[in-house]
This record gives sequence, structure tokens and C-alpha cells, in this order.
Amino acid sequence: QVQLVESGGGWVQPGGSLRLSCAASGNIFSIHSMGWYRQAPGKERELVADITSGNTRYGDSVKGRFTISRENAKNTVYLQMNSLKPEDTAVYYCNADLFARVNRDGTIRIANLFPWGQGTQVTVSA
Repeated sequence: QVQLVESGGGWVQPGGSLRLSCAASGNIFSIHSMGWYRQAPGKERELVADITSGNTRYGDSVKGRFTISRENAKNTVYLQMNSLKPEDTAVYYCNADLFARVNRDGTIRIANLFPWGQGTQVTVSA
């Protein structure tokens, strides 16, 4: 019913930049927040950044280098990543806290959903 589709990952040299995008689609009623998490091999998934109406939050390791922004009309969130380091290498996942219209037993209801995207690989190496 609701999908998050990420794009923009890839390979970049240390010090370079990448911009990730995540578009939410489906029978969306409203979006409270959207964010980015990442998971490196052998490590737990961690918060990179998230954004609600007017408020942003960043993980300590990316503060000052990454910027999250949101285009409400397109249900899209972006992550501008600058001064990338090898330790930023990970699969980046988009996440949302949103309300969507769902069909439950033949009745349309508004449900609070927390979908995840499929992930996009970011590799930073020389």
C-alpha cells in the first residue's frame, strides 16, 4: 500500500559528495517524519538523520557533513552527503512515520505505518 523508493547511492572517493533521494508513494494521508538510517557490515543499524515539520536530527558522526531536507509536495526526503569518509560506507535505508488509508475488513481506515525502503549502497573508497 505504501512504498519508499531510494535512489542516489554509489561509489565515491573520500572527500566526495553524494545525494540520496527517497520518495514515498501509495495511499498516503499525511507524513509525520522521514529519515535515513544506515547499516555497515557487522554493525547495527543507526540513525543518520531525520526530519519532521521544521525539526532535524543528526547522528553525531555525520553532523556538519550531511544535510537532510524534505519536499512535502512530492513526499520526498533528500540526504546531501559531503566530505564523505570510508567509515560512511554502508547500506542506507529510508524510513517514514506516516498515516495511510488502508482497507481493513472492507472499511477504509487511517493507519499509522512505519515503512522502510529497500536500501541503497554507499561505498566510499580511494
